[in-house]
Amino acid sequence: MKKEHVILSNQDRQQLVALLQKGTLKARTYKRIMALLEFDKGHTYTSVKSSVQLSLVSLGKLVKKYQTQGLACLYDAPRPGRPVRISAEQENQVILLSCREAPEGYSQWSLRLLADKVVELGYCEHISHTQVGDILKKADSASLN
Repeated sequence: MKKEHVILSNQDRQQLVALLQKGTLKARTYKRIMALLEFDKGHTYTSVKSSVQLSLVSLGKLVKKYQTQGLACLYDAPRPGRPVRISAEQENQVILLSCREAPEGYSQWSLRLLADKVVELGYCEHISHTQVGDILKKADSASLN
């Protein structure tokens, strides 16, 4: 069974060539552009695979995405990442708390003690001692600048 080749419109071809001439592209984007241009020339999947160093599966997905989304197939969809659990205002509260005098029975604040106190005071629902350390380190480096 012969796989369908991509036939680019003149406008798409011009946009791809313009992107190549731009000079700064991510490697993934560059490979995808080159693959589409090779397919447009009528090359087979195996020849495109060897010239752009993409797997047959990746090439198949690229062709399907191009047919459904157009040139948006060149770029990866944004990934959500881990949601921010603490706001800038809450960070400020952590910093202010660390500037206060340590609780009775302690000579100074520890990161774990600060984290527990932040949760106890209701500044945030959960915070780890390492996150408290990161907040304080960021505040310290900002004060040095």
